Amino acid sequence: MSQAVAEPQTEIDHTERAWSMPLNEFNPAQRDLFQNDVIWPYFERLREEAPVHKCFDEEFGEYWAVSSYEHIMAVDTNHQVFSSSWEHGGITLFDGPEDFQLPMFIAMDQPKHDEQRKTVQPIVAPNNLKSWEPLIRERTGMVLDSLPRGETFDWVDNVSIELTTMMLATLFDFPFEDRRKLTFWSDMVTTDANTLEGGEEEWKGHLLECLAYFTELWNQRVNSDKPGNDLITMLTRGEATKNMDPMEYLGNIILLIVGGNDTTRNSMTGSVYALNKFPKEYDKLIADPGLIPNLSSEIIRWQTPLAHMRRTALEDFELGGKMIKKGDKVAMWYVSGNRDKTVFENADDVIIDRANARRQMSFGYGIHRCVGNRLGELQIMILWEEILKRFPKIELMAEPTRSPGCFVKGYTYMPVRIPK
Repeated sequence: MSQAVAEPQTEIDHTERAWSMPLNEFNPAQRDLFQNDVIWPYFERLREEAPVHKCFDEEFGEYWAVSSYEHIMAVDTNHQVFSSSWEHGGITLFDGPEDFQLPMFIAMDQPKHDEQRKTVQPIVAPNNLKSWEPLIRERTGMVLDSLPRGETFDWVDNVSIELTTMMLATLFDFPFEDRRKLTFWSDMVTTDANTLEGGEEEWKGHLLECLAYFTELWNQRVNSDKPGNDLITMLTRGEATKNMDPMEYLGNIILLIVGGNDTTRNSMTGSVYALNKFPKEYDKLIADPGLIPNLSSEIIRWQTPLAHMRRTALEDFELGGKMIKKGDKVAMWYVSGNRDKTVFENADDVIIDRANARRQMSFGYGIHRCVGNRLGELQIMILWEEILKRFPKIELMAEPTRSPGCFVKGYTYMPVRIPK
C-alpha cells in the first residue's frame, strides 16, 4: 500500500482570510499576526464592520477589541468608567500571576495615579529636555560615528538599544557599565513566561533581580547628603512614593524602563525601516531636513510601539452600539486607530509631511498620556538630524525580525548597511 504524500503548506493570503472568515472568529491578539506583520487586513475589517467587537483568546479570555480612532478616544478619555487599575487587571490583556502583581502609576486610578505621576513628571519638564539636548546629541553622534561603512550590521543592537539605554541610565543615574541590564529587564517584563526554559519562576526571578538592584540604588539615594535630579531620587522624596512597598516600587521602575526603552528604541528602528519602504519619503527628507520634527510624529504614528492598552469596565456602558458589561476587558488597539483612514488619509503609508501626524494616538490620551512623550520625540529628531549630517542613506538589507507579542510592537533585529 502506498503512503499518502502530505500536501505542501501554502502561504496564507491574510487579506483574503481577513475578509472571508466569520467575524465571530476574529482575535487580533495573536502573536504570530504581529510577528509576521500581517495584522493589518484584520484591523481594517474590524474598523469597517465591527469597531467595537467581542473576541476570545485562549490565553487572555474574552475581551472587547476597540479598533477605530473615535471609539478608542471614547474609552481612553473616560477613566471614570474604564479603569486601568492593576486591582482590576491593569493595562495589558495579560493579567499576570496573582501572587506577583506589579502596581504602577499607569495602572492606577485617580487620585493615586495623579499623585505618583506628578512625582516623576519634572524630569521631562521643558527645561530638563533643553539641558539634556547637548548630551543626547553628543552621544548620538558618537554612536553613529562608530558604525561600520560598507558592511551589514544590526541597527537594533548597535543604535536603537545603545542610544535608549544611555538615556535611561542618565534618567535613573544608573551605573553606566550595567546599562544593558535595563534592556534585558524591559524585554523580560513583556516576555511570555511560557517561552522561557524555567517558565514563570524564571520570569519572576529576573524581575526580582531587577528589584534587588534598584533597591540598592534606592538605599544609596535615601542616605545621600547630595540629592540628585534623577528618577530614583525623585521617588525617594515624593510624598506619594517614598513609602511604596517593594512590589509597587518594582512596578513603577518597570513602567519607567519600558516607557523609556521600548517606545523610543522601536520608533528609532521603525524610522529607518519606514524610509526604506517608502524611498520617495527618504528623498523628500534629504531634500528638506526641516521635516524632521513632523517625521518624528509620523513615524510614531506608523510604528505604534505599544500596540494596545487594556481597560476594565467599572459599570455597564454602551459603546458603538454594543453593551460592555461591568468587569469586561477592553483592548484599545492604538495600532489600529493610527491606521484609521477616516482620520489619516492613506494611513498605511508613511508621509513625512502629513498635516495631521501629531494626531497619532501612540502615547494615549487623557490622564494616562505618556509622561515622556516629548523626550521620545526629541531623541528621534536628534537621531535624524545627526544621520543626515553623516550618511547619504542607510540601506535596509533584509526584512527585520519582529517582537513576538501583541503588546510591544517592535523589532529584535534589522540588518542594514551604510554605503562607503
